[in-house]
Amino acid sequence: MWVLSAIHEQSADINQGVDRKKKEEQGAGDQGMMFGYATNETENYMPLALDLAHTLLIELAALRRENKVIKYLRPDAKSQVTLEYDDNNKPVRIDAIVISTQHDDFDSEAKMLAKIEKDIKTILIPRVIKKYPAYKHFFSGNIKFHVNPTGKFVIGGPHGDTGLTGRKIIVDTYGGKGAHGGGAFSGKDPSKVDRSAAYATRHIAKNLVAAGVADEVLVQVSYAIGVAAPMGIYVNTNGTANVELTDGEISKIVAGIFDMRPYFIETRLKLRNPIYSETAAYGHMGRKNEVVTKEFTAPDGKIIKKKVELFTWEKLDYVSKIKKHLKLNKLPGAKSATRLKIHRSFSELF
Repeated sequence: MWVLSAIHEQSADINQGVDRKKKEEQGAGDQGMMFGYATNETENYMPLALDLAHTLLIELAALRRENKVIKYLRPDAKSQVTLEYDDNNKPVRIDAIVISTQHDDFDSEAKMLAKIEKDIKTILIPRVIKKYPAYKHFFSGNIKFHVNPTGKFVIGGPHGDTGLTGRKIIVDTYGGKGAHGGGAFSGKDPSKVDRSAAYATRHIAKNLVAAGVADEVLVQVSYAIGVAAPMGIYVNTNGTANVELTDGEISKIVAGIFDMRPYFIETRLKLRNPIYSETAAYGHMGRKNEVVTKEFTAPDGKIIKKKVELFTWEKLDYVSKIKKHLKLNKLPGAKSATRLKIHRSFSELF
């Protein structure tokens, strides 16, 4: 088998808009819009449906590695969760769960399907409920299960279905909640605002919700290629604001707190570190912020150890600053603040 590598440096036409004599003036690597989202539906400020989908796959992978109660699982799997919401936009119950998991071959396809569906319902789901008791009440009622709906999933991984960067933009972010500018993350260095600004807007949105500014927040930032300063920063609370400020006023305050020029995003979130392999599965958002030690083998054979901080955009390190600027420190709690409904047109968002 032949593998052709055709890797070369970035186009000089593009690069001249990125590199600057002063690193602080580094231009955006491309034009476009990036979005960050956060909601208080879950402890990690992620949409509940996506959080549940990730949780199901994390526990399914754990069962595969244990290889005790379920012994036929193979590494490839995906899930989808559909929730029922009430009229107050609060999740009530799980309506449907879709799980497709790669598996060993069986003698009978009918027995295989029955076995896998039974194990999902009687082993995986109880395990998730036991490990995450806060989600228990969402599993009440008649849930529709679609387990390996194609009927067979023996061939998986790159051999079964492959593609280039861009295939996972929704599951890497918020499962369709909020919005997405269309730019993928994987395969791009931090100078590409498709990646770095998406992390930065998540950081902003999460800190805003954690500070009690709103129950959910969508943050949009836009850039012109080669220009350092963003074209604009927009905040949409979807009418859930807990402060007597308009979304436009919140946007101005956010712009004064967070420097959204590419160099300052890279520096603030420590994006020039080897932190990206952990983003390959279970999404880029809502993950655990922690410091780990990594080992690398240098070309000369020496072992290099380096401490790096993972998922820096998940830190709640700006909550106090936000509260100070929005004068929230005197509030006993976000829910006790006066709620001001804000209405925005669709065109304003884009």
